[in-house]
Amino acid sequence: MTLELRHVTKSVAGETHIFETDLVLEEGSFNVLLGTTLSGKTTLLQLMAGLDRPSRGEIWFRGQNVTGMAVQKRNVSMVYQQFINYPHLTVYENIASPLKVAGMDRAEIERRVGAVAELLRLKPMLGRKPAELSGGQQQRTAIARALVKDSDLVLLDEPLANLDYKLREELRDELPRLFAGRSCIVVYATTEPTEALLFGGNTATLHEGRITQFGPTGTIYRQPKDLISAQVFSDPPLNVAQVTKQGSRIHLAGGIGFDLGTAAVTLPDGPYTWAIRAHHITPESHPGQPTLDGRVLLAELTGSDSVIHFHLDGGTWISQSHGVHPFDVGAEARLYVDVARSFLFGADGRLMGGSE
Repeated sequence: MTLELRHVTKSVAGETHIFETDLVLEEGSFNVLLGTTLSGKTTLLQLMAGLDRPSRGEIWFRGQNVTGMAVQKRNVSMVYQQFINYPHLTVYENIASPLKVAGMDRAEIERRVGAVAELLRLKPMLGRKPAELSGGQQQRTAIARALVKDSDLVLLDEPLANLDYKLREELRDELPRLFAGRSCIVVYATTEPTEALLFGGNTATLHEGRITQFGPTGTIYRQPKDLISAQVFSDPPLNVAQVTKQGSRIHLAGGIGFDLGTAAVTLPDGPYTWAIRAHHITPESHPGQPTLDGRVLLAELTGSDSVIHFHLDGGTWISQSHGVHPFDVGAEARLYVDVARSFLFGADGRLMGGSE
């Protein structure tokens, strides 16, 4: 069983929302669509589901062209960021509704609803109506209704965004395991690189309606094929600088230089774009790592991490490190650079060297 997008495009009122896309998703796979808001994630999900039709190209599922097939004729489940429940039905009835429509017997319905309600911490709420639930509980009900159906294709459009932090973390761990034993294809859309890394599987990076790269999540993260893919897969934003390479060294415009080691020697000398993720510039001292001295513009705590925005070489750079590292705004900060984890991109934006 595969889901294939063949030369699929989508335009609305002369504006292209999805540029020509070819994509093959395999049975039993967990796939992440990673991109910023308006990058095309929801549009792609709607095309996959049959809620929308491509302007050009075809969508094939199970070896059949389903491009014009109504969503009701496909075994598809979809969950949106904004929860959708039937207000007149109880939580139990909401979750069970697709099974009742399918004519499933009562005992099997009870078994399935009970199992998914246990997973999503909904058992105490099964007799309540949606209006009696919190927003997070309503979203969990919508997720449960999609999971209980046992669909061939499960599409999740930022489904955890409205949940509280603790439950979101629990479900991030549970979702891949939940689908691990199923033969369905899962497609999960998110703006958060952290979620893609936690889920593993495959990731497609999206930028302005184009899939820039698709493959195993770890590979995409460690070896982005171009600058755009690296930027999509970086949060906080990727630190980027224009540099000149000579031998094994690079030089920033302000005269700061780093030695990239023997791996860089084989590349032609000349101008490049150098990039490094925020968590590879840290206040912790590591032997042999070069340093940056920048003026602190902003220092903040995000969960258990310290994030420092600092001014360097005419621009703003970002450092992210685990733990509490107090810095005063306006103070000078010495930061250590793990240059072995940085990237060099050519004039065309393609990766020339470097790996996570």
